[in-house]
Amino acid sequence: MIFLELVLQNFGPYSGKQVINLNPKIDEENSHPIILLGGMNGGGKTTLMDAIRLALYGQRAQCSTRGNLSYSDFLNQCVNSKIDPIADTRIELLFEHIENDKPIKYRIVRSWTKNPKDGKDTLGILGDSDTWPDALVNIWDEYIENLLPLGISNLFLFDGEQVKELAEQETPPPVVVEAIRGLLGLELADRLAVDLDILVNRKLKEIGTSKDLANIEEIETKLTQQQEDYQTTTEALKTLKNQLEKLEIQQREAFDKFIYDGGKIAAERNQLELKKEEKSAEVEQVRQSMSELAADVLPLALISNLLTQVQTQGEKEFRYQQIQISKDVLSERDQRLLTWLTQVDITPTELEKIQSFLIQDINTLYAKTFQMKVPWLLADDETLSQLDNLIYHLQNSQLSTKEKLTILKNKEEEIHSLERQIQTAAEPEDYAKLRQALEAAQNQVVEAKANYETIRRRLAELETIIAKSKKELSEYTVENIKHKNNEHIITSAAKVQNTLRIFREKLTLRKLNKLEEEVKNCFLYLLHKSDLVHRIAIDTNTFSLSLYDFNGKPVPKHRLSAGEKQLLAIAFLWGLAKVSGHRLPVAIDTPLGRLDSSHRNNLVERYFPSASHQVILLSTDTEIGKKEVETLRENEAIAREYLLKYDSTTRQTTIKPGYFW
Repeated sequence: MIFLELVLQNFGPYSGKQVINLNPKIDEENSHPIILLGGMNGGGKTTLMDAIRLALYGQRAQCSTRGNLSYSDFLNQCVNSKIDPIADTRIELLFEHIENDKPIKYRIVRSWTKNPKDGKDTLGILGDSDTWPDALVNIWDEYIENLLPLGISNLFLFDGEQVKELAEQETPPPVVVEAIRGLLGLELADRLAVDLDILVNRKLKEIGTSKDLANIEEIETKLTQQQEDYQTTTEALKTLKNQLEKLEIQQREAFDKFIYDGGKIAAERNQLELKKEEKSAEVEQVRQSMSELAADVLPLALISNLLTQVQTQGEKEFRYQQIQISKDVLSERDQRLLTWLTQVDITPTELEKIQSFLIQDINTLYAKTFQMKVPWLLADDETLSQLDNLIYHLQNSQLSTKEKLTILKNKEEEIHSLERQIQTAAEPEDYAKLRQALEAAQNQVVEAKANYETIRRRLAELETIIAKSKKELSEYTVENIKHKNNEHIITSAAKVQNTLRIFREKLTLRKLNKLEEEVKNCFLYLLHKSDLVHRIAIDTNTFSLSLYDFNGKPVPKHRLSAGEKQLLAIAFLWGLAKVSGHRLPVAIDTPLGRLDSSHRNNLVERYFPSASHQVILLSTDTEIGKKEVETLRENEAIAREYLLKYDSTTRQTTIKPGYFW
């Protein structure tokens, strides 16, 4: 389906006849999806959206400015204030769609005057041959439902307020829920279930005696009242849930203030001070242990170099003494050898050579000894042993002292940390106020939870009561009304209801799984954070969204920025439109809202050109600004541009070609 032309005549602020070409085709071969209409706030953008809805759906149209007005009053409100009361107000919407594999064009024409006759407009449908097919006029509501069902029209014709509302609420607003139900086919299933109940009750009345009929009507009356109570209780439960969520937010804020202003530390002051005293006692114990070390050998650490030198000198002198003793022993042995050699048959020359060798050998062996200084320390073995023990004991004391210094430093840092915490604690008077505020918020939450639980239990009781009444009605029918044919209808209806329930559940799961994947893909495509969300789940009852990261952990919706929430809402609507299977135009009023620059660029570059084969954008100069419109032009996404020029003196809007820039 493609909108080709919109004609406004004396409609709202549009005086006279004004024509907007909506055809996205540039020529026979090329087309660009976007039709861009710019206008300031109050200049008639929303009126254009209402005109499209009104042309398509007439009295059923969900126009933004209608509110609780009757259709007649709404039509009067739409008449231009400057025209003659008897002049016509007129809307024409020309569109094209494929019918029997051929393109067909229809022009919807709705016209009326001030205070229209019978409170209605006049509808006409103009075909390709400029004729008025009366048969199509008579069945237009059914015909348009096949092309663009009213229930899902808000997925294709939506505004920034709708996106804002969808972004800020935990569960989708009723208008979106209605669209989802229509998309999933649940609306049809529910309507069929109601029709079956009506059929069964009608058959009961037809075949029952007067007494039977009276009993059945009594049960029906009771059941109707119970269902009304159930609906009222459901609304009350929703209200209490909203109140509870607000009170829980207030409680979190009170708790955060309690923590930030030192309330928590003030409550723990006594424990912190006791802990500080314990740490101080431990510090004193470490200091006492260090004092004991200082009273022993530790002061000798001041002359540890001297002690090491003495130990080294003692070792050298000990070795010197050992060498001297061994030298004397060898000299005595050599002398005995020479004496013995004089007694044997050996020449003096040979004896002299042996003597020379022995002297040279001793000199060679003890050459290093001759270089040693003469001993001056003269310490005995026992003294040197005591010195070794002293140095070993001193090293152990030094290691122990280092460990205790580390422990002492850590303990002192812990004491300083405790002192800083105690200093940040709130004063007793401030603590009392913070505590009272926190307890008041907690009490309100407890009370709200109690009220919520009471209403929830009442709702469960009503469900049981309604089920009992329905069972009573069914049992009454089976036991007392024996008409064979109608009994068969009643029995079959119960089976159909059960089958319908199973069908509804399976249909919901199947389509929601597809919808979850589409919404996730659309959201990630619009985001500049590809790692924010890994999976999106949609509740089968409330249709609320739940986000999960790559670890399967929930991503709370309040962690998203305002812009990310709006992108999520747009992704939701986009995903719904894709899953619907309808190839339809998309019209967006005030599309960018509170988006930051990066999200705005993603929407401009990724969503608008891809949202549909035809995208009608109604924007102010601050939403799609100069930078954004230049990007769209460079990407060849814009087919046509219009500017809604509003004259505040005459309160009239004129449609001109071109945009703000």
